[in-house]
Amino acid sequence: MSPQSEEPLASVHSLRDHRKGGVSIAQWPITVVLIGVALSLVVVAFWSFRRGSIMLSAFVTLALFLRLLLPDAEAGWLVVRSKRIDVIVLAALAVGLTVMSFWVPNPS
Repeated sequence: MSPQSEEPLASVHSLRDHRKGGVSIAQWPITVVLIGVALSLVVVAFWSFRRGSIMLSAFVTLALFLRLLLPDAEAGWLVVRSKRIDVIVLAALAVGLTVMSFWVPNPS
């Protein structure tokens, strides 16, 4: 077996080491972001479009900062591509959502 084929197994074993009581805490960054996105979509659907979209842009911005500040091993499923590509895409989404959420006029 080559050393390259053993690397994915090492990452699987490191994820097992993060478990406490059968629950994995290794994916906390994506869990926090997804819960926030779900809450913001509930706010959009039932209360206020503008407040919900501002919340959505805030949670995408949180994902941006988590991806920027956490090492790859701790960022979990926020890691999609290289850190540079992930940060650029999340920054574009965060800025675009923020601009659009303030651009939409208030309902009359």
